[in-house]
Amino acid sequence: MKDILHFIDGQYVPSTNGQWIDVFDPSKGASYGRLSAGDAEDVERAIAAAEKAFPSWSQTSVDERFSILNRIADVIDANLDRLAAAESLDNGKPLWLAKKVDIPRASANFRFFAQAITQFSGASYEMTNAINYTLQQPLGVVATISPWNLPLYLFSWKVAPAIATGNTVVAKPSEVTPYTASLLGALCNEAGLPPGVLNIVQGEGLAVGAAMTNHPKIKAISFTGSTRVGQEIAKVASPNFKKISLEMGGKNPNLIFADCDYDQMLKTTLSSSFANQGQICLCGSRVYVEASLYDRFKTDFVAKAKSMKVGHPSHPEVKLGAVVSKPHYEKVLSYIQLAKEEGGSILCGGEAVHPEGYEEGWYIAPTIIEGLAPDCRTNQEEIFGPVVTITPFHTEEEVLGYANDIPYGLSTTIWTQDVSRAHRLSRQIEAGIVWVNTWLQRDLRTPFGGVKNSGVGREGGFDALRFFTESKNVCIRF
Repeated sequence: MKDILHFIDGQYVPSTNGQWIDVFDPSKGASYGRLSAGDAEDVERAIAAAEKAFPSWSQTSVDERFSILNRIADVIDANLDRLAAAESLDNGKPLWLAKKVDIPRASANFRFFAQAITQFSGASYEMTNAINYTLQQPLGVVATISPWNLPLYLFSWKVAPAIATGNTVVAKPSEVTPYTASLLGALCNEAGLPPGVLNIVQGEGLAVGAAMTNHPKIKAISFTGSTRVGQEIAKVASPNFKKISLEMGGKNPNLIFADCDYDQMLKTTLSSSFANQGQICLCGSRVYVEASLYDRFKTDFVAKAKSMKVGHPSHPEVKLGAVVSKPHYEKVLSYIQLAKEEGGSILCGGEAVHPEGYEEGWYIAPTIIEGLAPDCRTNQEEIFGPVVTITPFHTEEEVLGYANDIPYGLSTTIWTQDVSRAHRLSRQIEAGIVWVNTWLQRDLRTPFGGVKNSGVGREGGFDALRFFTESKNVCIRF
């Protein structure tokens, strides 16, 4: 049994209240350890450490920050197997997926922002008798709150730009998947990150996240998680004039036209539907297919989904591991039942899976549902599991209405060889990200975020660096 502690001022420490939370291995449905249950006092300790570290770190040269962030990436790479095993244990995702995607992306996040900060600068504006120049200055102590679906991947996506710009950080990983964030603390020490620059407070959102959001010394909050929690953060942070970046829910449409590259579309749609057990905010959970292609697609898509192996994350042939927690497992199954009540037909899946030897784990078969109205709850609410709906359409106007008539607006995928259609729809889709003939292909220089209930602000590239800095104009008369 593992004890997962806070990482404050460069050291691992337990909660001052002596309380613990059980953490679970989803593949077995059993506890593998306990987590320090932080509260406002632990947040206060972390903020004090971050405040102490800020003057020195904010004055550290860009070259030195570049070197330290690259060394963090190096030690992540050197610990790939260890970190991937921890991520798989904590989250339930296939081990091969953690090795291929999650941990390499965490390393890439630090490398990217190490380089990006060397290219990030202000501007100058010449007047007849004066010159203006802008400074991009760190904010101070900032907070990051990251989710359970891509634990280290998204934790590093926030922490890296925050420290690259000279801020010090109080970070809260999800209490459901705290393990790899905890391990990162020691790796940062190994890489030479000064104590107090990164502080990790473990615990539940109501105790830790709320204390961070309310604290007057926190200058900005970068959050990824549910729309409900994002709304609560905005209610507290906005009246106090804190900077906020909120990346929240998604219910993303996948628009498939008959002129698509069929084989590439089918392969990618299988991934965009069920990767990471469907627990990616960018998964395409509403699949709309042009009517002339619908029957062929349905037959092939269902056959391929049925062939996907569900089982223990350590098995290399497994495509879907366990969903992250028992409450989430019950939530996803409840939506499958709701879909039936709303008139949907289950074409495959629709049930729990009990792999031999791991019968108590939280496994759900990849599920495809048809026959649902666009405005039903199953098609309007975020399920965040291995569940997709498929619906035929006849016209571009019709499918555009389906895509946009929803509270969310994170991403959209369009499959067509018609370049004019691709550009036309990309402009009309209400989403922060549009992929055409691809999915989850990311250039880290590009802005990431959504519209409507999917979020406020943008992450990635210079957008992230601007979020974690304030612009100051200096005007000098001569």
